[in-house]
Amino acid sequence: MDEPTAGNPALLVIVDAANVVGSVPDGWWRDRRGAAERLRDRLAADGVPGHEGPVEIVLVVEGGARGVESVPGVRVESAPGSGDDHIVALVAEAGTRPVLAVTADRELRRRVGELGAQVTGPRTVRP
Repeated sequence: MDEPTAGNPALLVIVDAANVVGSVPDGWWRDRRGAAERLRDRLAADGVPGHEGPVEIVLVVEGGARGVESVPGVRVESAPGSGDDHIVALVAEAGTRPVLAVTADRELRRRVGELGAQVTGPRTVRP
């Protein structure tokens, strides 16, 4: 993760863990926490392909994945309720900072898009 400069704030990449993990039927439902940890580790190792420059990655987890720890390069936030609502709140808090939300959830895409975030699908961060 690169450090932002005064004139170039880091792109805030907010990843909807449940949606990204659930986009591939690989047995994730048997170990939601483990699936979120594998996604976190992949993000820490690979970043966000196609995005050069400073990037801050936030992985939002909910339900059975709550409690996943942050690692260098990826801040993990356990949503106290709805993961979607927490993502919307993070986008709103970002203000004018550039934000990229990673989700396929149509309603969430609409909500964060109305707040000015760019949106991309799970394939952006899945192998």
